[in-house]
Amino acid sequence: METLRYNYAQRLLHWLIALLVLGLLAVGSLLGTLGFDGLKDLVGLEMTNQLYGYHKTFGILLLALMLLRLGLKRLFRSPVYQPPLTGFERAASLTVHTLFYVALILMPVLGWLGTATGGFPVQFFDLTLPGLVPENKELSKTLFQLHGIVGWVILGLILIHVSAAIYHWRIKHDGVMKRMSLF
Repeated sequence: METLRYNYAQRLLHWLIALLVLGLLAVGSLLGTLGFDGLKDLVGLEMTNQLYGYHKTFGILLLALMLLRLGLKRLFRSPVYQPPLTGFERAASLTVHTLFYVALILMPVLGWLGTATGGFPVQFFDLTLPGLVPENKELSKTLFQLHGIVGWVILGLILIHVSAAIYHWRIKHDGVMKRMSLF
């Protein structure tokens, strides 16, 4: 029997990841704009270290949740669209969702590697994770630049995704929003 909705675990994971990504992008843009010293001057050393620690922790959590989401996607079929999407809508949806998965896995990996090559601990709550790669300050700088670029890509994908959701909800009235809504 075909279903018109994702299962509850997938829907809950979607919204948890959405909130996590928005928070990470907000904090990440602050860290990237002000840098360590600028943020330290603004909020002090302790708060700066906490923000960096939280950003690392929640970035690793994002990676874990995205891998879980990818696993669930492989286990459970996607619900059917009713009414069916046009060819363009299907292609656009597949492209945006694929880019989301790639970017939301790549971004925390780049952050992890950038942190490790920068000689800093990779934190996940109170655990220090293995760095995986040797220290290399130049490589770290490049990895963090890529980390920031992927952040902008994710922001663009969010704008496209939300615009498409609003289009389906307010203009097409086709039930696409129900597929991922929690209730």
